[in-house]
Amino acid sequence: MSNKAPQHQYLRISEQLSADLDAGRLQRGERLAPEREMAEHFGCTRVTLRQALQRLEAQGSLYRGPRRGWFVSPLAVHYDPTRTTSFMDYVTAQGREPRTECLIAEYRPAGPWLAAKMQVDAAEPVYWLQRRRWVDGVPVLLETNVLRASNCPDLLDQPLNGSLTTLLRERFDRRLARSEISLKPLLLDQQQSDLLDIAEGSNGLYLQRLCFDQSGAVVEYDQEHWRADAVEVVMAISG
Repeated sequence: MSNKAPQHQYLRISEQLSADLDAGRLQRGERLAPEREMAEHFGCTRVTLRQALQRLEAQGSLYRGPRRGWFVSPLAVHYDPTRTTSFMDYVTAQGREPRTECLIAEYRPAGPWLAAKMQVDAAEPVYWLQRRRWVDGVPVLLETNVLRASNCPDLLDQPLNGSLTTLLRERFDRRLARSEISLKPLLLDQQQSDLLDIAEGSNGLYLQRLCFDQSGAVVEYDQEHWRADAVEVVMAISG
């Protein structure tokens, strides 16, 4: 007699769906059947079905569209946050098509919170940018960039839908020497979810980065909100 515990039904369903994904029977970006139909197909309740779907969502295989059901996740981008390679370059190097959309570009005082982060006076002017990043036509990342205005005085006159790293280097002779990075999972709020075309409360990855130049001065402060299903963090460490 086997001592193996019986497998929960939701696990069997998630494994079947995962096998369909691996075999190519479900394609990237494909919309799944409505929950009611899938529950009938698997002979389970919608509660059990949703457990299976949420398990695959947590693994990055599926995502919930806003009021549009469940979809197969896009192919994840490999991302090394420790490298200074620009988004446009590392996405292109993976054979994918990147696009950057500048949503907000403002000149404003740093204020107390940013001043403490960037080691500047609260009244010092900064450029505050919010940009949306796309891969193969799918929005995957919301990025906030804050730069000291004194380092790049006519930044807002420059094209902001490309690489800031390249722009800082080639236009303003500002090279990033090192970064301090923190990463944590989070749930995307309504505004973030709407901009990333995903259901509110979906899993996200939050990254905060301070970039320093060769003298040790802060050049840039970044916040990144990724769709968790669209990114895989891969870091190269030499020893």
